[in-house]
Amino acid sequence: MANLVALKTDGNCEHLKQLIREVPDFPKAGILFYDITTLLKDKLGFATLIDALSEHYVGKDIDLVLGMEARGFIFGPALAYRLNAGFVPVRKPGKLPAATEKYDYALEYGTNTLEIHRDAIQKGQRVIIVDDLLATGGTAEATAKLAERLGGEIAGLGFVVELDFLNPRAKLQKYDVFSLLHYDK
Repeated sequence: MANLVALKTDGNCEHLKQLIREVPDFPKAGILFYDITTLLKDKLGFATLIDALSEHYVGKDIDLVLGMEARGFIFGPALAYRLNAGFVPVRKPGKLPAATEKYDYALEYGTNTLEIHRDAIQKGQRVIIVDDLLATGGTAEATAKLAERLGGEIAGLGFVVELDFLNPRAKLQKYDVFSLLHYDK
């Protein structure tokens, strides 16, 4: 079945920044947190966001959308629906009931692990990875490597917000990275 056609947005989603609450000193002093929950509760804002994300991928024959725990679970299924694709959750350890493949990766201070069902991706399936935030790129890179290990072809990485000042694309140079909103500080 062919991909569905997304509604056309104006291509510029900068107006969505007005719907994102900025919370200073969270989770610790000196950090400015971009809270997307205020965008999610705005029905026009959320619809615009999903339509703009889907516009980027319409016609690219996407088989699966992968969303990382937890906020990738918000955008992934909606995007999968718009693209006529399946959705696959990528979880923290111990959350998936069947046999899993796991990937350990380094964080700035420590390590983390992601898991996916071993039968979630068939060899050659085209997948996109979606999440709310692209900060350092570590989680997105780990998810891409996990998907590739299962035989998936990464068609792109999609994000609502990208923190440009952290230079996350340095880790993701081999992938098509698309972000709706960019922050320089």
